[in-house]
Amino acid sequence: MSLFRLDSSIRTEGSVSREVADTLERAYLEQHPGGSVIRRDVGTAPLPAEVWATAAFAGYTPEDQRTEGQKAAVALATTLADEVLRADTAVIAAPLYNFGVSQHLKVWIDLVITDPRFAPGTTPLAGRQVAIVVARGGGYGEGTPRAGWDHATDWIRRIFGDVWGAEVTLVEAELTLADVTPQMEALRPLAAEVRAKAHELAASTGKQFASRAA
Repeated sequence: MSLFRLDSSIRTEGSVSREVADTLERAYLEQHPGGSVIRRDVGTAPLPAEVWATAAFAGYTPEDQRTEGQKAAVALATTLADEVLRADTAVIAAPLYNFGVSQHLKVWIDLVITDPRFAPGTTPLAGRQVAIVVARGGGYGEGTPRAGWDHATDWIRRIFGDVWGAEVTLVEAELTLADVTPQMEALRPLAAEVRAKAHELAASTGKQFASRAA
């Protein structure tokens, strides 16, 4: 029994995506105390941005003609793909940065896709459950001034669900900057409510994932 956890927040203290992912992880392990967690933190230990291009071009180069750099890039992509495939289920913690996906998470996804097992046209995560924990500093719901400005969540969900075949559960927390932004003071009660609901959903999702994996 194992859970793959990917963190991509550049913060450790005060990171809501990490906090909510912690809740899901705890709920999962409470159901399976002997279970393990396979961790990859690209927020605090980023992957080199250039390694994706190296691995991608290596895919068009015969193995016996690859440079040492290409061999290393392919080996890293293989390691990342193996981490995901070793787990029964996964949680992906994804903060919204500048209205888009974290560059660290994007590099990870791009690199994993270079592994033949995760290439478009394959469904390596078919039958597996994946939770995507999204944290957004502001509000992006329908009717808000920035409705439609979140250019990350649907893309991440499409990669894991439509491209890789996983059964995706979305756990969302918004207004996460309300407590530290004076202009958002009036939104603090709503922010606390949204955050509490995210934790509730994370806990129930962790338990569900554990039951399903069992």
